[in-house]
Amino acid sequence: AVAKSKENAFQVGEDIELPQYISGKTEAVYILMGPETKLIDWHTPMEASEDSWNYISKMPMPVTEEAEKVERLAYFLDYLQHPELIVSNDAYAEFASAPYEVIAPLKDRMPREKLRAWVTDSETPVTRMGLYGLLLGLCGREEDADAMREKILCPDADFRLGIEGVMSGYLLITGEDGLKVLEDSKMLSKTYVNKDGEEVKLPFSETYAAMQTLRFMWTYEPDRIPKDRLKQSMRMLLLRPELADLVIADLARWKDWDIQEELMAMYDNEEFDIPSIKRAIVRYFFYCSKDVEEGAESVPEYASAAAERLKVLEEKDPRTVRDARRFLIR
Repeated sequence: AVAKSKENAFQVGEDIELPQYISGKTEAVYILMGPETKLIDWHTPMEASEDSWNYISKMPMPVTEEAEKVERLAYFLDYLQHPELIVSNDAYAEFASAPYEVIAPLKDRMPREKLRAWVTDSETPVTRMGLYGLLLGLCGREEDADAMREKILCPDADFRLGIEGVMSGYLLITGEDGLKVLEDSKMLSKTYVNKDGEEVKLPFSETYAAMQTLRFMWTYEPDRIPKDRLKQSMRMLLLRPELADLVIADLARWKDWDIQEELMAMYDNEEFDIPSIKRAIVRYFFYCSKDVEEGAESVPEYASAAAERLKVLEEKDPRTVRDARRFLIR
């Protein structure tokens, strides 16, 4: 019988008969779901436990207003680590697909101590670590930041899925002080001390996660750390050839036009003689040269300087400049 229906497509208590044969057990409870009223497109019935049935039958229907979305998402907080995997996976998926502006208002209702336990527990599924780290950052305190710092500084694998979420959560609590920790340990340093006390090479993925964290703070929490401070931090990664093209693109998006001399020097540096880096530099100068307010009486000095430098690059490396211009976003 129907337990709930979107926009009254079916009546609660109504019996539904699918146009197919499916074997089942008379004593079992099955969940039947599908899009709209075309029954042939519905999903195969799924046997349900009492917990999963209660979870689904009480689940709020999708809504459109942002305030209602926040209230709906709150329902799933209690199920993030439910012992039944089908329930916890679904609750996690609701958070994973929710925009940040819907998640953030729930910070005062988040289970802070549970989140800290999940983040520090080696048995927590790695696919959920990023979300849990971010949620802990939203609701966390200084003692939570200490636990997050310890996890951040001690990689236990060459690639840690979701560690950028933990880093972002860490910066939500610690701000500029935490940013300095990431700079020293993930951006400037190329080694770290492992659990055995040995100094070993820092995985590239750790530095890339730190860069993703800067992007997150710039986009979603622009008031937590001054933007000039984030630019300064991102510039540190210009020294890494394996990241330079991405860093240059980010700094161009952030309209950081104060690194023109460094980029010109980089263009002729053998260490950075990589086509993707050269194209990124060309695009940087193009966007900088075009960053002029509509109706302005004069062209800003940074824009005119960029235009001149672009001409220099075009004269000495016309092919790269031509290739870079082909895929410009105007």
